[in-house]
Amino acid sequence: MASATLLLPARARFAGALPAQVGKALGRADRAQGESGERAQLRRHFQLVPDHWPVAALTRQLDAGDAAGGRWLRADPAYLAPDMTGARLLAHGPALGLDASDVAALLPALKPLFGDAGLLLDAPEPSRWYLRLPSDSPLPDFAAPEDVVGDDLFGHLPHGETGRRWRALFTEAQVLLHQHPWNAQRAAQGKPAVNALWFWGQGVLPQSVRTVYRQVRSRDDLLRALSGQAGVPESIEEGVDALVDLRHLKSRAMFVDEALMPLLAELRGGKLAQVVLDFQDGTQFTLRTGQRWRLLRRALPQLDA
Repeated sequence: MASATLLLPARARFAGALPAQVGKALGRADRAQGESGERAQLRRHFQLVPDHWPVAALTRQLDAGDAAGGRWLRADPAYLAPDMTGARLLAHGPALGLDASDVAALLPALKPLFGDAGLLLDAPEPSRWYLRLPSDSPLPDFAAPEDVVGDDLFGHLPHGETGRRWRALFTEAQVLLHQHPWNAQRAAQGKPAVNALWFWGQGVLPQSVRTVYRQVRSRDDLLRALSGQAGVPESIEEGVDALVDLRHLKSRAMFVDEALMPLLAELRGGKLAQVVLDFQDGTQFTLRTGQRWRLLRRALPQLDA
């Protein structure tokens, strides 16, 4: 019998009292605590060989189909805003609303900078830009943008001797973009400027990606890239173990009424063997039909209890 696993945001987004039926089901469920964060959440469901997390190579394969044999780094368009102590990353990639005209205007100004450094910059998708790297060049640690957004940049720029070259490229790209007239047009249209490139996600395509699921439902590009590498078919199948990405849900009502209640009904009706709720803060609930006999367990008043 099939199971359904839901990828969910942190429980704090769904704060508040739970309906009695839901609170009872969660109170009787098996509960586990894993590592928090987007990367840790996805790694609970996908196993890569070798064990690394090369976001750039994975999404490059999704976008262009040519990642094999290369070493890749994302160089995503970003919007920085100055503050009293430095600058903060406020938006990147899809949040900037880029299209082909933005790429056509900005990319030619940046390509010579990276070409002089022996790097090829291109943008097969407007919100995701890439650098193909030499296979033997040492690299610093790069911070993922979700760990940087809203924070001061200073502690997140690459450090050390290997980081010096990348800090210089970061600064030179800022200067070129700040001076580019296209950003004045974007500002006049009420759009954020593209005033930086954020480097992150380095690595090579994994030899293999494994998952237990035979169906993955998501609009997230990294999740689509992982499922593609794992050989999960894009067509919707009935009666197979499914991973459903609901990290976009904004309210407790949406989670309870639109997602959980229908699945609880399928669980009670014998259409599902189990339902797993995997929250981005690391908390996981596993619900099964037989748990209804755990009569002595108290109902959960709210998700973060």
